[in-house]
Amino acid sequence: MSSTSVAAPGAATYMIEPSHSAAHFKVRHLMIANVRGEFSKVGGTVIFDPSNLGPSSITAEIDVNSINTREPDRDKHLKSAEFFDAANYPTIKFQSKKIEPDGPEGYKVTGDLTIRGISREVVLNVTGPTPEIKDPWGYTRRGAEAVAKISRKEFGVAYNAVLETGGVAVGDEVEISLELELVKTA
Repeated sequence: MSSTSVAAPGAATYMIEPSHSAAHFKVRHLMIANVRGEFSKVGGTVIFDPSNLGPSSITAEIDVNSINTREPDRDKHLKSAEFFDAANYPTIKFQSKKIEPDGPEGYKVTGDLTIRGISREVVLNVTGPTPEIKDPWGYTRRGAEAVAKISRKEFGVAYNAVLETGGVAVGDEVEISLELELVKTA
C-alpha cells in the first residue's frame, strides 16, 4: 500500500514521524566485534486496527544517504556501489504482507524488504504499539519497536575482504532494529 492508502473503518492511520524515528543496524566486523550504525531518515505509513489485523499494513522507506556509523570514510564506502549503491538505490523499502499477534504486547509482521532493488521476505518482531497519548501540541502519538535479522548477501550487499587469518572483514548476518514514533493522521 502506498502512503495515500485509506484505512478501513475501525482502523487508524499513522505517519512514521521522521524526526523521532530511526533504523539501527549491527554487523560483525573483522570477526571480533560489532559495528553499529543507523539510518536517521525513516518515513512511511502504518494502518492499524488491533481488532481486525487483515487490513492493517506498514509501508516504510529509509533514506540510504542518511547512514551514520560515526566514521565518515566508512559511511562513504557504505554508500558506494560495493555496499548500498546509494546513487542507484537511494531508498530501502518495506511493505507488510501479513500482521499476526505475538504475545500480549507484540506482533509478527511479515513483509517484503527491498535493498538495492532486491526484495526478500522478512519477519519483523514488533513490540507495541504503545497506547496512544496526546502530545503538548494536540497530536495523537504512539510508539513501536521492531527487530529482524537478515543476510546482507541475499540483498546483493556482498562486498567483503578476506583477512590473512582466513576470516572476513564483514559478517553476513545483520541485526536490524527500528524505533518508531507514530503520529495519527486519520
